[in-house]
Amino acid sequence: MSQLADLNDVAVFVRVAQFESFSRAARALGMPVSTVSRKVTALEERLGVTLLQRTTRRLSLTAQGRAYFDQCSEPLSQLYDAERVITQTQKKPEGVLRISGPVMLEQEPFYAFLSAFLVEYPLIHVDLYFTNALLDLIAENVDVAIRFGELEDSSLVAQRVGRSVRQLVVSAGYAQNHALPSRPDEIGQHPCVLINARNNEAHWDLVNGRKSAKVHVTGPVAARDFHVVCAFALRGHGIALLPSSYCDAHIASGELVRVLPDWSSPEIFVHAVYPTRRFMPHKLKAFLDALKAWQSPLWFPLR
Repeated sequence: MSQLADLNDVAVFVRVAQFESFSRAARALGMPVSTVSRKVTALEERLGVTLLQRTTRRLSLTAQGRAYFDQCSEPLSQLYDAERVITQTQKKPEGVLRISGPVMLEQEPFYAFLSAFLVEYPLIHVDLYFTNALLDLIAENVDVAIRFGELEDSSLVAQRVGRSVRQLVVSAGYAQNHALPSRPDEIGQHPCVLINARNNEAHWDLVNGRKSAKVHVTGPVAARDFHVVCAFALRGHGIALLPSSYCDAHIASGELVRVLPDWSSPEIFVHAVYPTRRFMPHKLKAFLDALKAWQSPLWFPLR
């Protein structure tokens, strides 16, 4: 099978045929006349035919040149149109933005943020997928994922957008009926409500300034998301280590009580993760900028 002609040479030939002039085509293409002439000649040699009849007074298509022009001009025009559509799409925030996040984002503050974002960018449509599983962004066609905690090494790009901590809490009823821990090593003497635990046991890393502690905990309930952990903590099933966004309102209402208030989890960073920096769509850039500027009640701002 013979090699196809260079598309650049074909595009130059089409321009020359349209203008019926090497010089006018050269001006339109921003090329020297000699380059335009050389490309047309190279195309003719490649095809083994004469496409243009050249005289000192005029330039015209041969019969074969006319047939070749008729076959090439329309596909080239469609190619230019496709490139223009893609370029215009890249220049303004529009299109479907596929966003993944953990189940803990299924809260009114995040919905309000997305609602305001959609009002500001009416040409963007969001496709939301809440899951605690670490999705393969490329395989699942996800534009950006919001993730909490340590990130696995990968080829993905990550931007920090905030930080979070988890607090030790227990229901007010449990606190009334039990002597609460006074030191971290006493937490293990109490039932705990756990997140992502294996065999209903786990280790909690805690910090208090420069002090740190690792405690072994077990409990009657283990869950995959904080909604469930919070629900069972409120029902008095033990101590829970919850993000501030889950427990602050319940602490303010008196339903939950802080345990060892000087102790908490280490800081947990919140990241926006996406496949690549190259050719970032404007819809994604707009979302990342909005996310970094958002005064989120679900996490603390970066220091």
